[in-house]
Amino acid sequence: MEQSFTADQACRLANCTHHQLRYWDRVGLIEPSIQGSGGRPGVRRLYSFRDLVALRVVRSLLDNGMSLQRVRRAWEYLRREGEMELHLSDVKLVTDGQSIFRVSSDDGELMDALRQGQLAFFVAIDEIAREVEEDVTRFELDRDQFLKMLRRVEDDVSDELAAAGS
Repeated sequence: MEQSFTADQACRLANCTHHQLRYWDRVGLIEPSIQGSGGRPGVRRLYSFRDLVALRVVRSLLDNGMSLQRVRRAWEYLRREGEMELHLSDVKLVTDGQSIFRVSSDDGELMDALRQGQLAFFVAIDEIAREVEEDVTRFELDRDQFLKMLRRVEDDVSDELAAAGS
């Protein structure tokens, strides 16, 4: 049987208040997956480890300046895309304070979770710098080979002119 955590334990482990936990459950943001209260008083809510991870992710996004409305929209997108069916530890989220992006572990694609998965522009400067460095190295090698060839042609022409002049 899966380990379960009470609402008190979930609050402590996710660093949130009981009010936040009840509200997030009521609005369907993070619902206890083992046992929900169904809105009935006195019914104990039980959370799974996965729920605790989700609660902590939500708490982290809120602590870093994201509004609850934006977090809810991003979470709904992730659910629709089936990301919540994966191991949450495989999902990588990035925020710039305005939006929440999902980084694909397959190909590093950056998808805007607040814009229904619109592909975002992602610039990896280290990769660009490496590519430019490789291009410069190739250019220098090509240039050196070209200059060597020109010197050989110049030497050949000088030799031919010297032979013709003698």
